[in-house]
Amino acid sequence: MTLDVPAPPTAPAPAPAPAPAQGLTARATHDGVKFLLALFVDLTGKPCAKLVPVEAADILQHEGVGFAGYAVGALGQQPSDPDVMAIPDLTSYTPLPWVREDLALVHCDPYVEGTPWPFAPRNILKAVLGSTELELFAGAEVEYFLVHRDDTGRLTPADARDTDAQPCYGARGLTRMYDHLTDVSTAMNTLGWGNYANDHEDGNGQFEQNFAYADALTTADRVITARYLISVLAERRGMTATFMPKPFADRTGSGLHLHLSLWRGGDPLFPGERDHGLSGLAHQFLAGVLEHAHALQAVLAPTVNSYKRTGAVSTRSGATWSPRQPSYGGNDRTHYVRIPEGNRIELRGADGSANPYLALAATLAAGLDGVTRDLDPGATGARTRPDLPPTLLHAVDALAADPVVSGALDAAGPGVAAYFGELKRAEFFDWHGTVGSWEHDRYLTAF
Repeated sequence: MTLDVPAPPTAPAPAPAPAPAQGLTARATHDGVKFLLALFVDLTGKPCAKLVPVEAADILQHEGVGFAGYAVGALGQQPSDPDVMAIPDLTSYTPLPWVREDLALVHCDPYVEGTPWPFAPRNILKAVLGSTELELFAGAEVEYFLVHRDDTGRLTPADARDTDAQPCYGARGLTRMYDHLTDVSTAMNTLGWGNYANDHEDGNGQFEQNFAYADALTTADRVITARYLISVLAERRGMTATFMPKPFADRTGSGLHLHLSLWRGGDPLFPGERDHGLSGLAHQFLAGVLEHAHALQAVLAPTVNSYKRTGAVSTRSGATWSPRQPSYGGNDRTHYVRIPEGNRIELRGADGSANPYLALAATLAAGLDGVTRDLDPGATGARTRPDLPPTLLHAVDALAADPVVSGALDAAGPGVAAYFGELKRAEFFDWHGTVGSWEHDRYLTAF
């Protein structure tokens, strides 16, 4: 829930991550790196990697490293398909001395037989970004829980003293997790991400660590890297970091709030003279996001568990902090889109399970549709649109019926939206086919 630090409306666009002056081998050798994590994610956001020794860095840079795509998971391949070759993006090179002094990470673009693989989320975002002359900049609020899981599978906050009814911003709870939080903060700042706040969130065991906004691709890479860093550093202290949207039924869930703005040639396009200090273009973009909100939720909230968060009525703290309708307003966190200041909008529909590449690609496509069609978002604060989808199944149905959001998933090649939809339908029915304690408690002796 921490505010993203904005740039003033007249400030120049933040510079994207610079391309390294040296090749991968030279850069790794200079940093004392002996191994490289060549990493990409599948459609669910699962991080996949191979550990490449520095001696093979030139091969990695020029030829990539091969993966059996079907074994990766949700990447649109069958066992008989050719290898996926992960080709590194050198601008994403990231030393990881907090994990291992001799380790670095590089994000990769998956290719198959020399062509960008259309089912790879990073390729999808790059394709959508390349479809417009406008530049999307984004900030992301990464929320997560630190938990323990006992032998029975029961989850508890990793901090046994974190029991306050309203723990948000609690100084003592924050201090008890000082070592973990400051390790993550130090890593972010050393990497130049501009960590500016770390706080205890509204749920017991829940935290948020913020970093500065950047171009959309860099921010998506950083969300994936941050999840990896947070998870590994938590494990070292015997904790599990989970980005699961709703790990506790009675506590606030974890969001991935996205702060968005459009730029052209270094100039911000959202500040203006209309409501909340926005420009006409910003209102059109906002209207497009609201118009496609139901389909967007299949991408922004892509798990069964997501709808335990957006459908929550109350929590121990008294608020859910998750939207139920596609509305917008000023500095009001009950809306789907909040406008904290006139240089950006905050999309609050995404949760901790969202794949950041897909989330940004789909949202950009929805917003640009609003610009193209000159849509009007309606009166500020109005809650006249139908409620957001109540389940993942409803969201997937909305996705299938929405050519704009489906088209964003198909931006790098056809068939991805349909594949993603079937993947998520199968997930829903897999969950629906299980029998749990709620049913035992309700039905075992009811008849």
